[in-house]
Amino acid sequence: MIVASIVLLAAIFAAAMLLPVNMGLIGLAAALGLGVFAAGLSVRDVLSGFPADLFVTLLGITYLFGIASRNGAVDWLVGRASAALGGRAGLMPPLVFVVAAVLTALGAAGPAAVAIVAPIALRMARQHGLSPLMMGLLTVHGAQAGSFSPISIYGGITNQVLLRSNIAPQPVLLFLASAAFNAAIALVIWAAHWRRAQGRTPPPVAVQALPPLGRDGAWTLAGLAALAAGGLILRIDIGFMALLVIIALAVVAPRTQEGALARVDWSSILLISGIVIYVGVLERIGTVETVSTAIATLGSAVLAVLALCYLAGVLSAFASSTALLGVVIPLAVPLVHAGNLPAAGVVAALCIATTIVDTSPFSTNGALIVGNCPEGERATMLHKLLAYTAIVATIGPLLAWAAFVPR
Repeated sequence: MIVASIVLLAAIFAAAMLLPVNMGLIGLAAALGLGVFAAGLSVRDVLSGFPADLFVTLLGITYLFGIASRNGAVDWLVGRASAALGGRAGLMPPLVFVVAAVLTALGAAGPAAVAIVAPIALRMARQHGLSPLMMGLLTVHGAQAGSFSPISIYGGITNQVLLRSNIAPQPVLLFLASAAFNAAIALVIWAAHWRRAQGRTPPPVAVQALPPLGRDGAWTLAGLAALAAGGLILRIDIGFMALLVIIALAVVAPRTQEGALARVDWSSILLISGIVIYVGVLERIGTVETVSTAIATLGSAVLAVLALCYLAGVLSAFASSTALLGVVIPLAVPLVHAGNLPAAGVVAALCIATTIVDTSPFSTNGALIVGNCPEGERATMLHKLLAYTAIVATIGPLLAWAAFVPR
């Protein structure tokens, strides 16, 4: 059954590419079929893997920024940013990277930073002839660049896991390793897209008068400020905070609700939910544990760390990076001792391999990029993010392992 579950996962992707059906719907059907008929699970057990937190995040954020797009609040923010940069489009990609990195380095959750930066970054891309894919990727990699600071969520989780495993954490080294790795990736992405765009990108847009901001737009900006404060300072779940802001806007500015619900990315919600539920079934029937055990039996500790990096990267593309950090690091502890490997290097490689695939449209960060695209561009962005994540999941763990684990 373990082998069959892995083959079925590959079949889901193949079917989604060949058939005009949402991949999430196929994944949901496969999860129910495998879980109920092959593993003897109840329907309730299978559906217990539904990512409720991700559903609330996508619903709240895409709904709220649908409101902000309709009443001009996002256009006003983009106009302010463009004015501050003097209309120089070349400075916008590093700006979104740095802003996202600073937010997560100061303790914001990655999805909170991406939820705030991505809508503005993608609107900048459309207004200044930049690649939306580039701006979306730099937003996510920026969030990852700051995500292992000593006061961040990922950094705190990693340090706690290490302490429980009787290994002294080195938070500054981990932070710098992740920041440098993601900055290098972002630089390559920026250079590649910028070079490709030469000769066909419109000239820099002249700084014009800022778009007018009416009463509803002003209320929406206040709501976005409340979203940032609630998510970054009070640490309220970003999806729940977005829903609170939406309800408040319905009271003080009822017209902001017109047409906003239609902008919720229901297709992506179905896609992500179905695949995450299937991965939950894989965990329940022991597929993940079996693969992890097989990795631990490899003769070379160094090669076992590489295999563990790949396992973490592939799984994280479909599951929670936060949860995986608490799983893969303890698995690496015996390998550190057996191979006399530097704990800091092994942990850095594993943490990077686990998080650099958060560009996946099945993760919260990647899904936020898709959800903030115009409806007609979402399918294209989803396929581009899938292709990019496949490349990163193929070479990223190898590069992280080569950079930080001595042979």
